[in-house]
Amino acid sequence: MNLSIIVAVATNNAIGRNNDLIWHISDDLKRFKKITSGHSIIMGRKTFDSIGRALPKRRNIIISRQENLVIEGVEIVNSLKKALELTKDETEVFIIGGGTIYAEALPLANKLYLTEVHSNPEADVFFPEINRKQWKETFRENCSSDDYSYSFVDLERI
Repeated sequence: MNLSIIVAVATNNAIGRNNDLIWHISDDLKRFKKITSGHSIIMGRKTFDSIGRALPKRRNIIISRQENLVIEGVEIVNSLKKALELTKDETEVFIIGGGTIYAEALPLANKLYLTEVHSNPEADVFFPEINRKQWKETFRENCSSDDYSYSFVDLERI
């Protein structure tokens, strides 16, 4: 199984504020949907709460310490290890947030799908530092919108 992380991250590693995304970049959301559709996505409960629903055409798995939590349309486990056990026979599985789950999954990940947003916003959730010596860049596309300059970047573990 390939464990992939998909994230939009600012230059200062910011990824969220007040349990929400910092930006809404249409092309980033389209890329996220295209890449993750048909696969399992693993997220923390706060990330799920910020989305507000199970994402269609994906197996939604939530990691939560809350016992007896039941949410229609999702599977709930209490650890990343258990989430990975559920998906061990799949070809590619995606970690979609939040900060704590990213930090736990980064050492295990084979691939990173980044949207590097070229800004330094205020945030209260950050992506862990990526040691670029452990990764090779396999794709880069520089883009911009009315509000942001950003790059789609794919990295594979060396």
